[in-house]
Amino acid sequence: MGPTPRVVTQPEKGALFEVAEARNSQMGTTERGLEKEIRMFAVLKTGGKQYKVQAGDVLRVEKLAADAGEKVQFNDVLMLGGDAPVVGAPFVEGAGVQAEVIEQVKGDKVIKFVKRRRKHSSKRTVGHRQKLTLVKITDILSSGADKSGIKAATGSAPAGEAAPAAKPAKKAEAKAEAPAAAAAAAADDLTKLNGVGPAAAKKLAEAGIESFAALAALSDEQITAIDTIKVKPEWVEQAKELAQG
Repeated sequence: MGPTPRVVTQPEKGALFEVAEARNSQMGTTERGLEKEIRMFAVLKTGGKQYKVQAGDVLRVEKLAADAGEKVQFNDVLMLGGDAPVVGAPFVEGAGVQAEVIEQVKGDKVIKFVKRRRKHSSKRTVGHRQKLTLVKITDILSSGADKSGIKAATGSAPAGEAAPAAKPAKKAEAKAEAPAAAAAAAADDLTKLNGVGPAAAKKLAEAGIESFAALAALSDEQITAIDTIKVKPEWVEQAKELAQG
């Protein structure tokens, strides 16, 4: 009898197909692996830290000057990855990472405990929660970021909050609060005061004091705030007498 015929119940894969499939699995060139290989990423710098991000990532960064829903752009890009990696020197020219602000949040509480022994024997516990901004990466630009028109991501108070007014310096207040009468009065010869020479009179003039009336009207706080010269109490008393004529 001859050999028993071989029965094929379903199509077989060819040898070349099996070899190619095995090679694809080893090299990671399947559909999922290919997506990971060519997907662009960027390394950006903000708030003194570096982050490796891809489109769709959500991350917490140091507080930004932006409100929830606003779109911002990180321009300090250190590196671009993907098919053609680019490393900046130190930043990649024209590159940027765009993100949407989700909300302003606070980090986990950090507890600081200080204990002093022996002489002081004191304890102190301080808690701190760092202010952060939650953002979602929407796009990575390899070029043309400087012409996108998107607001640059900068660290500051949110746009909806008014920046606190700067406190005027005490010395500037003392000069600004000079009596109106002193401004209107004519300049007097301050060297008539005992102990005031030409150099001292010049320093008094630099402090805005050019008349007896101005010197007599100074308060103790204003006298303390003057740093160009030390105003003596006897000068003030003599100026009051001379101002009255």
